[in-house]
Amino acid sequence: MAIDVLATGAVVAVPTDTVYGLAVDPTRSGATSALFELKGRPTAVELPVLVSGMDQAEVLAGPDGLGPVGRLLAAHFWPGGLTLVVPRRRGIDWDLGGDGTTIGLRCPDHDLVRGLCATVGPLAATSANRHGMPPLVTADAVCDEFGPELTVLDGGRCDGSPSTVVVVDGGEVRCLRAGAVAIEDVARVAAGER
Repeated sequence: MAIDVLATGAVVAVPTDTVYGLAVDPTRSGATSALFELKGRPTAVELPVLVSGMDQAEVLAGPDGLGPVGRLLAAHFWPGGLTLVVPRRRGIDWDLGGDGTTIGLRCPDHDLVRGLCATVGPLAATSANRHGMPPLVTADAVCDEFGPELTVLDGGRCDGSPSTVVVVDGGEVRCLRAGAVAIEDVARVAAGER
């Protein structure tokens, strides 16, 4: 059912290893606009993209994939709570907000949403809450907030910390948001330490 809903460009709520998310197929016309509107998120704040694994991420990152440091971090922390902001590959013209030059990629440690990404393709996603409010951690809370017309995949309680978000620019790694993965661990792995 969620696959059919995503194919129409509509928003679906999905469980992840951190919190519930609102997701769309970014290749569908108007889908990301519907997501920005439902959440009340400013379009200047770029939507991250969930992927099923390294293969999907490599196709979206440019010009030559994730790059050495990005691959090292993904291999170590994915699936899990680390979002990598990297240059966006030329030709990926999805309307994710922001300036269109970068893309935030994450492979969640949740079989349901990874399987959905494997079937549908990468999903533009954001936490399931109104912009500026705390994330919602149960399917019932998501239904209560957004109404019965929203398709919600119930994956039980999802109350982990939001993902850590880092910018990977060549060999440099900069933290945008602290979260599920300690930034000290990210720095250690990026430097090639085990």
